[in-house]
Amino acid sequence: MRRRRMPVAAIAAAFTLVTAVPAAAVTTRDEPLAVPAAAVTPAVPAAGVTTAGEPVAVPADLAATEVSFRGDGGLTLRGTVLAPKGAGTRRPGMVLVHGAGTGTPRTKLMVEAVEFARRGLAVLVYDKRSEGYSLFHRSYGQLAGDALGAAAALRSQPGVDPAKVGLWGLSEGGWVVPIAASRSADVAFVVLVGANSTHPLRQQAWAVAAGLRKAGVSGPLVERTEPTLYRLLADGDMFPEPYYDPAPTLAKVRQPVLGVWGVHDLLTPPRESPPGFAEAFERGGNRHYTFRFFAGADHAAHLTPDGGVTRLPELAPGYADLVGSWVRDVTSGRPPAASTSGPAPTQETPTFPVPPTAWWESSWMQLAALVLFVVAFAGYPVVALVRRLRGTGRAPVSRAARLLSGGGLAAVLGSFGYLMYVVMTGAKLASPGPLLAGRPVVWLALQALTVACVVAAVLTARAWRRERGHLPRGERARLGLLLAGGLVLVPWGLYWGLLLP
Repeated sequence: MRRRRMPVAAIAAAFTLVTAVPAAAVTTRDEPLAVPAAAVTPAVPAAGVTTAGEPVAVPADLAATEVSFRGDGGLTLRGTVLAPKGAGTRRPGMVLVHGAGTGTPRTKLMVEAVEFARRGLAVLVYDKRSEGYSLFHRSYGQLAGDALGAAAALRSQPGVDPAKVGLWGLSEGGWVVPIAASRSADVAFVVLVGANSTHPLRQQAWAVAAGLRKAGVSGPLVERTEPTLYRLLADGDMFPEPYYDPAPTLAKVRQPVLGVWGVHDLLTPPRESPPGFAEAFERGGNRHYTFRFFAGADHAAHLTPDGGVTRLPELAPGYADLVGSWVRDVTSGRPPAASTSGPAPTQETPTFPVPPTAWWESSWMQLAALVLFVVAFAGYPVVALVRRLRGTGRAPVSRAARLLSGGGLAAVLGSFGYLMYVVMTGAKLASPGPLLAGRPVVWLALQALTVACVVAAVLTARAWRRERGHLPRGERARLGLLLAGGLVLVPWGLYWGLLLP
């Protein structure tokens, strides 16, 4: 797949907006907030514990130890172990695995680390790798290797029972942690938060479409154009791990699993994901899973005041207590029976298939169409300018040709530019701009311009046919190229939803 990145990269270079997209946009970066000041009282920096040059504030009732360990491929990673102060029996341990994002610092999960440590666990939270991980490339297998390295480091810590160390994964970590657990019997348990049981491309396309619908958008932009853009990104190798299927890996997980979802999860389909996990676990013979939904909670099981758009620092009431008691039970030889509880989650629309592109809609074909549009539409006025400078200019065969040239280029570049803006702002709650009858005004303007260009192409073709016997060969070729662009604009506009009502 790496060989296919070039065509979409060329398209992205033509529309500079693409270089600013989240992974999300392509893959949603989603980690909880850092510990609020109120939660760290009194707070004292742990000696030598730093993240990106800044001290990690640790509550006075917890002890912090800085650790380093080897991740996948021998990469050195650093983290902090939090645990209750005081000696006692060896306690269970848990490694926290981040959601999507490059080089995410450990402070992003410090709220969880503090709360879980206060429930009697030794918690290792580490800085996520940036090497080998980017907007367009990542390996869940590599991240799983990092998590196993962290688990090994935690098992070696004083006061930690090495037979009772498990993994906790948020969002993207919900794909990573099961891979690690399926590889190693040393992983004692698995906790998943905001995890997704379908492939990443389907999850992301759904999340952005849901954000658009939540903003009031309807019609072809959300029903056809947005999924089409994600399929193109995946085809061009600009969406990492797009069709990773977690089901075979989940069927290999033998450890007890705790799955947690906020009822207002806007990034993972909370109604569809748990049944997918249950089906995979049951297929593999694992009936030791507990699924719990939390009211008033978002994707990361933090409280949210507005249905999942805004994340508050506080965890959902009872979430940390559940993790603490559940881990103590499973590590004491009391694995749970399969169960699901909590209020029903809110998911207004189902996910939808996002299949790979056919040859005729591939990134290479999209690049070919883009090149044709640029040459045909931009070449027409460039030739006219050159002729004028040489003193050989002539009147256009039809004024409609000028509209087709300028309008066609504006429609193509403008639509891609707006789509990339939608991708950047689409998750949780989109910002599509002013709406008219459920359609963004910008998109309606682009649709109207595309229709005008199709009409202009027809008028130009009629004028060309009428005057072709009197036109020089060069002018016939120039108009023929312009009309070729107008002709291709029709199926292209239908494909991207610009010519759909």
